[in-house]
Amino acid sequence: MKSRFVMVTVLVFVAALFTGCATTGDLDKVNARLNELSSKVDQAQMKADQASRDAAAAKAGVADASRQAAQAGEAAKKAEAAAARAEAAAKLAEDNAKKSEAIFMKSMKK
Repeated sequence: MKSRFVMVTVLVFVAALFTGCATTGDLDKVNARLNELSSKVDQAQMKADQASRDAAAAKAGVADASRQAAQAGEAAKKAEAAAARAEAAAKLAEDNAKKSEAIFMKSMKK
């Protein structure tokens, strides 16, 4: 009885062992799925790298635009200062012209 029980147990164990094993078809399917996922990961990595490069270029563009805006602000300040000097010079010239005209009119009266 013991030997029969041992024999049946061994047969059940062997059957369970072969039932749980994967076939080559299953392994091929898993390998194909792994390759597909690996390809998708590579594509995602390439897209991430491109996005990183685009972000760096955009950051450089923003820095350049900021620098140009600062230069434009400085140029505007210089232009305002030059306009103020020109206005002051024009007022001085107008005052001198009035004085000259007054002197001329005074000399014509004599």
